[in-house]
Amino acid sequence: MTCKPVSLQTGFLSNDPYTVGMKIPGEQLVALLVAVSFAAGLNVYATVATLGLLAHANLLMLPSPLHLLANWWVIGASLALFTVEFFADKVPAFDLVWNALHTFIRVPVAALLAYQATASLSPLQQAAAAAVGGTIALAAHGGKTAVRAAVTPSPEPFSNITLSLGEDLLAVSLTWLATWKPYWAAGIVIVLLVITIFVVRLVVRALRSLFRGAERVVEA
Repeated sequence: MTCKPVSLQTGFLSNDPYTVGMKIPGEQLVALLVAVSFAAGLNVYATVATLGLLAHANLLMLPSPLHLLANWWVIGASLALFTVEFFADKVPAFDLVWNALHTFIRVPVAALLAYQATASLSPLQQAAAAAVGGTIALAAHGGKTAVRAAVTPSPEPFSNITLSLGEDLLAVSLTWLATWKPYWAAGIVIVLLVITIFVVRLVVRALRSLFRGAERVVEA
């Protein structure tokens, strides 16, 4: 039994090997974009590289506006940047700076991917898709940064390394799963979003308590 690749198209056909394919239902497209946006919020380079490699292997049918992702130059650049992030993201303290700077990369790229993937829709629907994609990426990115802020003070480096490896694996796995089982991937993301909100609230409360305790010590 041969599995059929998922198409990101919503209503057009092409003779291009990376865009030829079946029309994807709107609900399935939404599910796929939810998963990919969350993955981009964790590691945008891994997400873009995975999408490009899947398209090159004819396991994912990209719409024309996203055809550039299947270009070997784009894939190579994404993999190179992923390699840099792979090491930079595992250095305590520096990872916070790295993630702060990537607020201006992960979120816009996720929004752009959502916008381009819905090119066959109306401009208003495209803008809505971009807003949702960017918001989901921001939630994933914010949750990742909050957890890192809580873990970084730990004297041993293994917590940071373990978290970073888990995030890398999750980004790639979610992107791959979204191309085969979009609803499953979206369901996982919804659960992760709920967990993220809960964890961020705990981290914020813990940091507030820490700062209050520090202020009392200084005042004493």
